[in-house]
Amino acid sequence: MKRNIVFHRNIHFSGSIRIIGGRWKNRKIPVLSCENLRPTTSRMRETIFNWLTPKINGAHCLDCFAGSGALGLEALSRYAASVIFLEKNFHYSNQICKILQTLQIEKNIAIVVRTNTLHWMKQSNKIFDLVFIDPPFYQGLIEKTIYLLNLYRLLKRDAWIYIESEYEISYLNVPMNWRMKRKKSNSKVTYWLYQLSN
Repeated sequence: MKRNIVFHRNIHFSGSIRIIGGRWKNRKIPVLSCENLRPTTSRMRETIFNWLTPKINGAHCLDCFAGSGALGLEALSRYAASVIFLEKNFHYSNQICKILQTLQIEKNIAIVVRTNTLHWMKQSNKIFDLVFIDPPFYQGLIEKTIYLLNLYRLLKRDAWIYIESEYEISYLNVPMNWRMKRKKSNSKVTYWLYQLSN
């Protein structure tokens, strides 16, 4: 029998998000009550992962600025080979760890790193099939992240990159070999999908 994931004690939750597809479809994940936490909505994740269907199975993924972990968890549910969650907030990263423990995910498949994403990228020697970039808005983090991904060659030759930005942004400065495959906006965010081309 499937169980929703519930944590107690002195943790306050604002609600939950639902995993959209895969082995944990319809499983609910609690979301911490914090005005700075902005999980990707169910509708957006359904759109995103429909875009990514041909790529996700067996992909090695990087979830930058993981927050609630919604994107990385959705990828794992759809049989990504591995996900590294980068999140500097102790409470957020700790909760992702608890969720992974409840889902009984092996530690070599899902790794949570409590770190500054930009600092981690400068020290990493890993490369990825798929990267999620969904940072806190209005801090100029998106183009810094793009720059470091490219500078330190953290992407495989045909990698995919998903980005969520402030809805006001209509253009992103990306490397010349990144091809925009999809772009969609609502009243709050714009989301983008790029692929590296050889």
